[in-house]
Amino acid sequence: MTDQDRTGGRGPGRPRRPRRRGQGELEAQVLGALHRAPGPVTAAWVQERLEGDLAYTTVMTILSRLRAKQAVTRERAGRSFVWRAASDEAGLAALRMRRVLDGQDDRGAVLASFVTGLSHDDGRLLRDLLNDATEEPEEG
Repeated sequence: MTDQDRTGGRGPGRPRRPRRRGQGELEAQVLGALHRAPGPVTAAWVQERLEGDLAYTTVMTILSRLRAKQAVTRERAGRSFVWRAASDEAGLAALRMRRVLDGQDDRGAVLASFVTGLSHDDGRLLRDLLNDATEEPEEG
């Protein structure tokens, strides 16, 4: 037996095992499929559009985890559910950022570290967005 055989390498007559994906990668693929969907879709619809041969139960687990993270919503359609992304890519990224911030004891330190790491252009963009968000609407 060779070292490669002992470590699970591909030997003569051994089929290549598919690369194992991480949970975050699968979640991103499911969200990508939902973003491309024409509207609310079933888990089976999502399963058909994902790379590889994922089990239906795996897709349901991922959808349930994404729902717990408020990244997707579901609604009853007959005896099953249809799913949709809760927001666009930017909204989902913002949700992840808020979750990280909410999980920290020292929000000020986290925000300060984030802001000091921004490029000049991103810092200017952030200032502009903050100014726009805090301006009071004109009365008319």
